[in-house]
Amino acid sequence: MRVQRFFRFTHYSSRLRTNPPSPHTHSSIPVTGYSLRIITNPPSKQTPMSQRLAILISGSGSNLQAIIDAIAAGRLDAQIAVVVSNRRAAFGLTRAERAGIPTRVFPLKSYTDAGRPRVQYDVDLARLVAEYSPDLIVLAGWMHVLSPAFLDRFPGRVLNLHPALPGQFAGTHAIQRAYEAFQRGEIDHTGVMVHWVVPEVDAGPVVASAEVPIYPADSLDDLEARIHSVEHRLLVEAIAQVAGLSRNISAL
Repeated sequence: MRVQRFFRFTHYSSRLRTNPPSPHTHSSIPVTGYSLRIITNPPSKQTPMSQRLAILISGSGSNLQAIIDAIAAGRLDAQIAVVVSNRRAAFGLTRAERAGIPTRVFPLKSYTDAGRPRVQYDVDLARLVAEYSPDLIVLAGWMHVLSPAFLDRFPGRVLNLHPALPGQFAGTHAIQRAYEAFQRGEIDHTGVMVHWVVPEVDAGPVVASAEVPIYPADSLDDLEARIHSVEHRLLVEAIAQVAGLSRNISAL
Protein backbone atom coordinates (compact mmCIF):
# COMPACT_ATOMS: atom_id res chain seq x y z
CA MET A 1 0.00 0.00 0.00
CA ARG A 2 1.29 3.41 -0.92
CA VAL A 3 1.97 5.54 2.12
CA GLN A 4 1.39 9.28 1.91
CA ARG A 5 3.05 11.71 4.26
CA PHE A 6 2.71 15.47 4.30
CA PHE A 7 4.46 18.40 5.86
CA ARG A 8 3.08 21.82 6.67
CA PHE A 9 5.15 24.96 7.08
CA THR A 10 4.63 26.70 10.40
CA HIS A 11 6.31 30.01 11.27
CA TYR A 12 7.19 30.70 14.89
CA SER A 13 9.36 33.81 14.77
CA SER A 14 7.68 36.79 16.45
CA ARG A 15 9.08 38.97 13.66
CA LEU A 16 7.36 36.81 11.07
CA ARG A 17 4.07 36.66 12.95
CA THR A 18 3.53 40.37 12.32
CA ASN A 19 2.55 39.56 8.73
CA PRO A 20 -1.26 39.44 8.37
CA PRO A 21 -2.78 36.12 7.31
CA SER A 22 -3.28 35.61 3.61
CA PRO A 23 -4.88 32.96 1.36
CA HIS A 24 -2.72 29.98 0.53
CA THR A 25 -2.16 28.06 -2.66
CA HIS A 26 -1.37 24.38 -2.54
CA SER A 27 0.70 22.09 -4.72
CA SER A 28 2.03 18.59 -4.29
CA ILE A 29 5.38 17.15 -5.28
CA PRO A 30 5.50 13.34 -5.68
CA VAL A 31 8.23 11.59 -3.72
CA THR A 32 8.82 7.88 -3.62
CA GLY A 33 6.70 6.38 -0.83
CA TYR A 34 4.88 9.60 0.09
CA SER A 35 4.32 13.16 -1.09
CA LEU A 36 5.10 16.60 0.22
CA ARG A 37 2.39 19.26 0.44
CA ILE A 38 3.82 22.70 0.00
CA ILE A 39 1.86 25.70 1.27
CA THR A 40 2.97 28.93 -0.35
CA ASN A 41 1.96 32.54 0.12
CA PRO A 42 0.78 34.50 -2.93
CA PRO A 43 3.63 36.53 -4.49
CA SER A 44 4.14 40.07 -3.29
CA LYS A 45 2.99 42.84 -5.61
CA GLN A 46 6.46 44.33 -5.28
CA THR A 47 9.65 42.74 -6.59
CA PRO A 48 12.33 43.26 -3.92
CA MET A 49 15.91 42.15 -4.33
CA SER A 50 16.87 38.53 -3.89
CA GLN A 51 17.78 37.43 -0.40
CA ARG A 52 21.51 37.09 0.29
CA LEU A 53 22.44 33.76 1.83
CA ALA A 54 25.52 32.68 3.76
CA ILE A 55 25.79 28.88 3.76
CA LEU A 56 27.86 27.12 6.44
CA ILE A 57 29.00 23.57 5.69
CA SER A 58 31.34 20.90 7.01
CA GLY A 59 31.17 18.12 4.42
CA SER A 60 30.14 17.07 0.93
CA GLY A 61 27.69 19.90 0.44
CA SER A 62 24.81 17.98 -1.13
CA ASN A 63 22.30 20.31 0.51
CA LEU A 64 24.34 23.27 -0.70
CA GLN A 65 24.10 21.82 -4.20
CA ALA A 66 20.33 21.59 -3.86
CA ILE A 67 20.23 25.31 -3.06
CA ILE A 68 22.57 26.14 -5.96
CA ASP A 69 20.43 24.10 -8.36
CA ALA A 70 17.18 25.66 -7.12
CA ILE A 71 18.54 29.17 -7.64
CA ALA A 72 19.83 28.27 -11.12
CA ALA A 73 16.44 26.79 -12.05
CA GLY A 74 14.56 29.85 -10.84
CA ARG A 75 12.81 27.96 -8.05
CA LEU A 76 14.49 29.99 -5.31
CA ASP A 77 14.80 33.76 -5.47
CA ALA A 78 18.08 34.14 -3.63
CA GLN A 79 21.79 34.54 -4.13
CA ILE A 80 24.55 32.82 -2.19
CA ALA A 81 26.93 35.50 -0.97
CA VAL A 82 29.46 33.10 0.58
CA VAL A 83 30.02 29.48 1.54
CA VAL A 84 31.99 28.98 4.74
CA SER A 85 33.47 25.63 5.78
CA ASN A 86 35.23 24.65 8.98
CA ARG A 87 37.04 21.90 7.02
CA ARG A 88 39.51 22.56 4.21
CA ALA A 89 38.77 19.20 2.57
CA ALA A 90 34.99 19.68 2.45
CA PHE A 91 33.79 18.87 -1.07
CA GLY A 92 31.12 21.52 -0.67
CA LEU A 93 33.85 24.11 -1.24
CA THR A 94 34.48 22.60 -4.67
CA ARG A 95 30.76 22.73 -5.45
CA ALA A 96 30.69 26.42 -4.53
CA GLU A 97 33.80 27.26 -6.54
CA ARG A 98 32.36 25.51 -9.61
CA ALA A 99 29.30 27.72 -9.28
CA GLY A 100 31.40 30.88 -8.95
CA ILE A 101 30.47 31.42 -5.30
CA PRO A 102 32.99 32.98 -2.88
CA THR A 103 34.32 30.51 -0.30
CA ARG A 104 36.03 30.87 3.05
CA VAL A 105 37.68 28.23 5.22
CA PHE A 106 37.51 28.88 8.94
CA PRO A 107 38.68 25.87 11.00
CA LEU A 108 38.23 25.61 14.75
CA LYS A 109 41.40 23.56 15.11
CA SER A 110 43.70 26.56 14.83
CA TYR A 111 41.92 28.08 17.85
CA THR A 112 42.06 24.93 19.97
CA ASP A 113 45.72 24.32 19.07
CA ALA A 114 46.57 27.84 20.19
CA GLY A 115 44.55 27.48 23.39
CA ARG A 116 42.14 30.22 22.36
CA PRO A 117 38.61 30.05 23.83
CA ARG A 118 35.78 28.63 21.75
CA VAL A 119 33.72 31.77 22.23
CA GLN A 120 36.43 33.73 20.42
CA TYR A 121 36.05 31.42 17.43
CA ASP A 122 32.33 32.19 17.29
CA VAL A 123 32.97 35.93 17.59
CA ASP A 124 35.46 35.84 14.73
CA LEU A 125 33.24 33.57 12.63
CA ALA A 126 30.37 36.03 13.05
CA ARG A 127 32.63 38.87 11.99
CA LEU A 128 33.69 36.95 8.87
CA VAL A 129 30.10 36.11 7.89
CA ALA A 130 28.95 39.69 8.52
CA GLU A 131 31.42 40.90 5.87
CA TYR A 132 29.03 39.46 3.25
CA SER A 133 25.89 41.18 4.63
CA PRO A 134 23.66 38.09 4.56
CA ASP A 135 19.90 38.31 5.03
CA LEU A 136 19.80 34.67 6.09
CA ILE A 137 22.42 32.22 7.35
CA VAL A 138 21.81 28.56 6.58
CA LEU A 139 23.57 25.73 8.42
CA ALA A 140 23.59 22.98 5.80
CA GLY A 141 25.58 20.21 7.42
CA TRP A 142 27.56 22.52 9.73
CA MET A 143 29.00 20.37 12.51
CA HIS A 144 29.67 22.96 15.23
CA VAL A 145 27.20 24.15 17.85
CA LEU A 146 27.02 27.94 17.67
CA SER A 147 27.01 29.95 20.88
CA PRO A 148 25.27 33.26 21.61
CA ALA A 149 28.54 34.94 20.63
CA PHE A 150 27.60 34.10 17.03
CA LEU A 151 23.81 33.96 17.21
CA ASP A 152 23.39 37.35 18.90
CA ARG A 153 25.09 38.95 15.89
CA PHE A 154 22.30 37.61 13.64
CA PRO A 155 19.10 37.43 15.72
CA GLY A 156 16.32 35.51 14.01
CA ARG A 157 18.39 34.94 10.87
CA VAL A 158 20.07 31.54 11.35
CA LEU A 159 18.39 28.38 10.03
CA ASN A 160 19.53 24.80 10.60
CA LEU A 161 18.67 21.57 8.82
CA HIS A 162 18.43 18.48 11.05
CA PRO A 163 17.65 14.90 9.94
CA ALA A 164 15.03 14.15 12.60
CA LEU A 165 11.60 15.32 13.68
CA PRO A 166 11.16 18.00 16.37
CA GLY A 167 12.02 16.66 19.81
CA GLN A 168 13.63 13.48 18.48
CA PHE A 169 17.28 12.49 18.09
CA ALA A 170 18.88 15.86 18.69
CA GLY A 171 22.58 16.11 18.02
CA THR A 172 24.88 13.90 15.98
CA HIS A 173 24.18 10.52 14.32
CA ALA A 174 20.44 11.22 14.24
CA ILE A 175 19.76 8.93 11.26
CA GLN A 176 21.65 6.00 12.76
CA ARG A 177 19.90 6.47 16.10
CA ALA A 178 16.49 6.55 14.39
CA TYR A 179 17.32 3.39 12.45
CA GLU A 180 18.34 1.61 15.65
CA ALA A 181 15.14 2.77 17.36
CA PHE A 182 13.13 1.36 14.43
CA GLN A 183 14.91 -1.98 14.78
CA ARG A 184 13.94 -2.04 18.46
CA GLY A 185 10.31 -1.45 17.49
CA GLU A 186 10.15 1.99 19.09
CA ILE A 187 9.27 4.03 15.96
CA ASP A 188 7.93 3.38 12.46
CA HIS A 189 9.10 6.64 10.86
CA THR A 190 11.56 9.45 11.32
CA GLY A 191 11.87 12.77 9.52
CA VAL A 192 13.61 16.02 8.73
CA MET A 193 13.18 19.52 10.08
CA VAL A 194 14.39 23.04 9.42
CA HIS A 195 14.42 25.25 12.50
CA TRP A 196 15.62 28.57 13.82
CA VAL A 197 18.87 28.15 15.70
CA VAL A 198 19.10 28.73 19.44
CA PRO A 199 22.01 27.88 21.76
CA GLU A 200 20.38 24.56 22.73
CA VAL A 201 21.11 21.82 20.19
CA ASP A 202 18.35 21.28 17.59
CA ALA A 203 15.79 22.87 19.89
CA GLY A 204 14.81 26.09 18.13
CA PRO A 205 11.35 26.93 16.75
CA VAL A 206 10.48 24.77 13.76
CA VAL A 207 10.03 26.36 10.34
CA ALA A 208 9.25 23.17 8.41
CA SER A 209 9.28 19.43 8.97
CA ALA A 210 8.57 16.28 6.97
CA GLU A 211 8.00 12.69 8.06
CA VAL A 212 10.07 9.99 6.38
CA PRO A 213 8.90 6.35 6.51
CA ILE A 214 11.17 3.49 7.51
CA TYR A 215 10.51 0.15 5.82
CA PRO A 216 11.31 -3.32 7.22
CA ALA A 217 13.70 -4.10 4.37
CA ASP A 218 15.64 -0.84 4.77
CA SER A 219 19.35 -0.84 5.41
CA LEU A 220 20.89 2.17 7.12
CA ASP A 221 22.14 3.30 3.70
CA ASP A 222 18.59 3.08 2.32
CA LEU A 223 17.24 5.26 5.10
CA GLU A 224 20.06 7.77 4.75
CA ALA A 225 19.41 8.12 1.01
CA ARG A 226 15.67 8.63 1.56
CA ILE A 227 16.27 11.24 4.25
CA HIS A 228 18.84 13.12 2.18
CA SER A 229 16.38 13.29 -0.72
CA VAL A 230 13.79 14.89 1.54
CA GLU A 231 16.39 17.23 3.06
CA HIS A 232 17.21 18.67 -0.35
CA ARG A 233 13.56 19.51 -1.04
CA LEU A 234 12.61 20.68 2.43
CA LEU A 235 15.58 23.01 2.90
CA VAL A 236 14.96 24.81 -0.39
CA GLU A 237 11.24 25.20 0.35
CA ALA A 238 11.91 26.44 3.89
CA ILE A 239 14.36 29.06 2.64
CA ALA A 240 11.85 30.17 0.01
CA GLN A 241 9.10 30.48 2.63
CA VAL A 242 11.23 32.40 5.12
CA ALA A 243 12.76 34.67 2.47
CA GLY A 244 9.40 35.34 0.84
CA LEU A 245 7.68 36.22 4.09
CA SER A 246 10.61 38.40 5.13
CA ARG A 247 10.36 40.32 1.85
CA ASN A 248 6.59 40.75 2.32
CA ILE A 249 7.15 42.24 5.77
CA SER A 250 9.86 44.61 4.56
CA ALA A 251 7.47 45.89 1.90
CA LEU A 252 4.76 46.87 4.41
